[in-house]
Amino acid sequence: MSIQWFPGHMNAARKKAAESMEKVDLVIEVLDARVPQASSNPMIEALRRARQRPCLKILNKSDLADPQATRAWLAHYSAQPQVHAIALSCRKPAEVAKIPDLCIKIAPHRGTPLKPLRVMIMGIPNVGKSTLMNALLKKRVAKVGDEPAVTKTQQRLYLGNNVVLIDTPGLMWPKIEHPTDGLMLAASHAIGVNAIIEEEVSTFLAGILLQRYPALLAARYGIKPEGVDDVGVVEAIALRRGYRLKGGDVDFEKAAHTLLQDYRSGALGRISLESPESRIALLASYVPPVSLAEIQEIVEEQEEE
Repeated sequence: MSIQWFPGHMNAARKKAAESMEKVDLVIEVLDARVPQASSNPMIEALRRARQRPCLKILNKSDLADPQATRAWLAHYSAQPQVHAIALSCRKPAEVAKIPDLCIKIAPHRGTPLKPLRVMIMGIPNVGKSTLMNALLKKRVAKVGDEPAVTKTQQRLYLGNNVVLIDTPGLMWPKIEHPTDGLMLAASHAIGVNAIIEEEVSTFLAGILLQRYPALLAARYGIKPEGVDDVGVVEAIALRRGYRLKGGDVDFEKAAHTLLQDYRSGALGRISLESPESRIALLASYVPPVSLAEIQEIVEEQEEE
C-alpha cells in the first residue's frame, strides 16, 4: 500500500513558508524520534538549503523512542553541515528550556534588541510543534490535538530574550517516494486517518516489531514470536483480548487499532521504526516504480515489434 496525504491547505502553507524563509535566521525542524528520517520533509530541507539557513533538528518524543537508535540518529544528523541535533520530549519543560540558548549559539550574529533572532519552527503534522511552542512560551498559544494538521496558519510570536518564533502549519510533501515511509508515518499518527487502512498499517508495524522488538510483544500481549507472522501478531492480540465479531470470528480491525494505539502511546515500550542503518538498506534496495510515461514507451515498443 502506498500512502499519500497532502490536504489542500498545505499547498498554501508551503508557499507562505518559502516566502518567510528569506526573513529567518534559523530553522527548527521538529521530527518524530521514532521515525526521524521518514518524518523529515524534503521540502523543508530544500527550502533551508536554498537560503543557506542553519537547522536545529529536534528529535521529539524521544521518551517513546529506542535510546540506542536515537543516539545513532543524533550522530548522523550532527555530522551534516549547518545541522545541529538534539533529542527531547516537548512535554518536559526542563528539556525545552535549553532550546533558546542553543539557538543563540547556532546563530550568534543575531539575538540583540536591534537584531532579534528569527526562528522558524517547521515539521510535518503531529510531531509536536504546537506542544513545543506552548512549552517555549509557557502558555497556550498554539492548538494541540491528537490528530494531524491541527495548525493551519502561520503565526509570529515573541519568546523574549530577543528571539522571535514563527510557527508554521504541519507540512507534508506531495508525493511520499518510499512506501515504507508512508506506513511508518501512518503508524506514528502523522497522517490523517482518512488516508490509511489501519489493518494494513498495523500488520506492517507488527512485522517490524517481530523483527526488532519481539520481547516487547511478548511482554505486552504474551505472544511467542516463534512461528508467527505479521498478520498472526494482530490475530493473536485479538484472541488474547477477546476481540470477537458476531459469529465468533476475531475482530481484526479492533486488534489492529489496539496495536497502533499501544505503539503510539508508548504502552508497548520504547520503539524506533528506523535507524540510520535501516535507512541505508532501504535506499540501497529501493526500486522506483515504473512511471506512466515509461509504461507507454514499453507498450509502443512492443507494438512496433
